[in-house]
Amino acid sequence: MKKKINMKNVGKIAAVGIISLLFIHSSFAADTGKVNVETANLRETADGSSKILELLSVNQEVEIIEKTGDWYKVKKDGITGYLRQDLLTVKGEEQKEENKENTQVTEPEKQPEEQTAEPVAEQPEPEQNENPVETSNEVEEIQLGKQWVADNTKLKIIPVINATNTIEVKKDEEINAVEIMNGWVCIEAQNTKGWIRKEKLTKEQPKVEQPVEEKKEEPKEEPKKEEPQPEKVIKTLFVDATSVNLRKEASTSAEIITKLPTNTAVDVLSEANGWSKVRVSGKEGYISSSLLSTKKQETSRSMSTPRTETKQETSKQETAPAPSKNGESVVAYAKQFIGTKYTYGGSSPSTGFDCSGFTSYVYKHFGISLPRTSGGQSGAGTKVDRNNLAAGDLVIYSGHVAIYVGGGQVIHAPRPGKSVCIVPLNQAASNYITARRVL
Repeated sequence: MKKKINMKNVGKIAAVGIISLLFIHSSFAADTGKVNVETANLRETADGSSKILELLSVNQEVEIIEKTGDWYKVKKDGITGYLRQDLLTVKGEEQKEENKENTQVTEPEKQPEEQTAEPVAEQPEPEQNENPVETSNEVEEIQLGKQWVADNTKLKIIPVINATNTIEVKKDEEINAVEIMNGWVCIEAQNTKGWIRKEKLTKEQPKVEQPVEEKKEEPKEEPKKEEPQPEKVIKTLFVDATSVNLRKEASTSAEIITKLPTNTAVDVLSEANGWSKVRVSGKEGYISSSLLSTKKQETSRSMSTPRTETKQETSKQETAPAPSKNGESVVAYAKQFIGTKYTYGGSSPSTGFDCSGFTSYVYKHFGISLPRTSGGQSGAGTKVDRNNLAAGDLVIYSGHVAIYVGGGQVIHAPRPGKSVCIVPLNQAASNYITARRVL
């Protein structure tokens, strides 16, 4: 028969329980945490396969809302999502460890041998998360030397996710690993050095598959391509100036194809934004619509005495009318850049846009010069109430700017990895600040 546990030991066990409760309570007092890996995915739900809302970098702080299993529900710059607990160092965590050591109580005295201790249930081992992107601890260790690329990827100049790309390495390509740092591996490939995430490499040499002989198929007759039909002529007009430039594009800075003298007949194919696309003597180009007339000029001078251009005529032929300055025109012009890549500091379609570079470029087309940064543009024009937004208005967020399209949507250049697109007003960025009308 078991002996009764004496009251002294019961008191010690109770003290341990009370102190443990106090320690557990204090462990949830922290409300901020700091990312402790190079790159961490902020996810939509507490699931390693859920949608990634934002990429967080090492030492970035987040507000902790609650803990759910192995995940923290956190908030960062207005975005609420989930981070795995091993990706965060919670504020005050080091102090808690010290408190834990200082509050340990001497284990209760052992009971006599005839007292039988209840068996302790074995705790199941935690399941491993198979997501290789979250932290470098979940990917097999990469050794220096010969390795192989596990998937097509591009090398980075420095070991940062948003760094500039160099060359692309292909799946199964053999490389030489020379350095490992914070989940990144510096490799040599194609006579070039660069950085790659370690999960993109494998130490297993790919198997070489034997080529399968393909059956030769009889060549099929390709369908005859229909030749494009020439654009239809909508009307015929005449050059209404001493000499007019026929240009390759609808711009006064475009290349000049040829010069056309007074009364030259041109076939008009289309008209838009103050320019006419014309065909003359088998050549197609653009002429400012203001330099064309429905009638020929009357000439009273002898053909042997050429007409001298006046300064007014020279100005007339080189200056195209400014585009119509209204919100709908601004939006229509901005939409043609949908799909243009995001480039930090970019301000042209050829190099890409950042948010303020995009808005500056669009309004420059309409003769309006805006400050280069979103902060500077927040003071341009006049303030507009959010309930009175109109097409073409600038919408200012915290560190971001977009152009209002209408219907509760904006067009903007979002962030690295994205391109110019149209999204709902409240999804373009967090922390709406103001709107400005510059037309």
